[in-house]
Amino acid sequence: MHVSVFSTKPFDRQFLTPAAERAGHELRFFEARLMTETCLLAKDSPAVCVFVNDELHSIVLEQLAAQGTRFIALRCAGFNNVDLAAAEGLNLQLARVPAYSPHAVAEHTVGMMLALNRKFHRAHSRVREGNFSLDGLLGFDMHGRTVGIVGTGKIGAIVARILHGFGCQVLLHDVYESPELAALGEYVSVADLLANSDIVTLHCPLLPTTRHLIDDEAVALMKRGAMLINTSRGALVDTPALIRGLKSGQIGYVGLDVYEEEADLFFEDLSNLVIQDDVFSRLLTFPNVLITSHQGFFTKDALEEIARVTMQNITEFERGEPLTNAISAKMMKK
Repeated sequence: MHVSVFSTKPFDRQFLTPAAERAGHELRFFEARLMTETCLLAKDSPAVCVFVNDELHSIVLEQLAAQGTRFIALRCAGFNNVDLAAAEGLNLQLARVPAYSPHAVAEHTVGMMLALNRKFHRAHSRVREGNFSLDGLLGFDMHGRTVGIVGTGKIGAIVARILHGFGCQVLLHDVYESPELAALGEYVSVADLLANSDIVTLHCPLLPTTRHLIDDEAVALMKRGAMLINTSRGALVDTPALIRGLKSGQIGYVGLDVYEEEADLFFEDLSNLVIQDDVFSRLLTFPNVLITSHQGFFTKDALEEIARVTMQNITEFERGEPLTNAISAKMMKK
């Protein structure tokens, strides 16, 4: 099947090309994001392949359908960038990669906790400049600290197991409680989790009910000086509220691998440009904030799995088989 692939980087080509050759699909790569202005690039493609920052709102979907596209393969787990109701009305089928490597994101999450706590990033910069002072690098033992995990799906569950191994006290919150994880920690309300956690980490999908889960009210509930980690979806956090929490000292550390307005920033080299996002620029001024550019998924294992499952999804559609990883409008209501 002929597939137009958007938002591609060299690593996409490296892993998708051999997977497509094995599956017998023909890929046409575009560096551009899929949006209203770039829809024409997919003309006559029965399938398109997209990533987290491609725009699949109703206008884009209508244009794709008019051009002959019938299938959209998301090479990611999240689908909050898709108007699922519009896709359903246009008879467009969609599939995603629901679990490429939960270990990759979970390990990145715990790595951010350790880096912020023990200030690895700051220590590294100091030593390179010949500064071997320990002033300002004081951390705390993870052992015995309380960590709250919001969302106990595949990634959250692995984070819980890692932190339980560290000797942390684990608090959990999810719409669906796991009996297996309940043996490692305690399921509580979001309010109780925020109030009692030294570290809060987010691992839930972006839905209408979870947008700006962390707002001014949530920040006020948190332990003073607590750490907040978000490696899930940027819009789970109200960034201006986060900044207010940092300025007041209510939040002591922040680790972000995602950002609500990341589409014009992440995955690009902007080192020779002035960043125009004033809110993001403000975040960069805090010494207790660590930001990575949506790289939690970025391991060899995860990219191989993304390529394999994406090609599987395309093959299932081409053959008219039931889609193992289908996305439907009803999923946004969960």
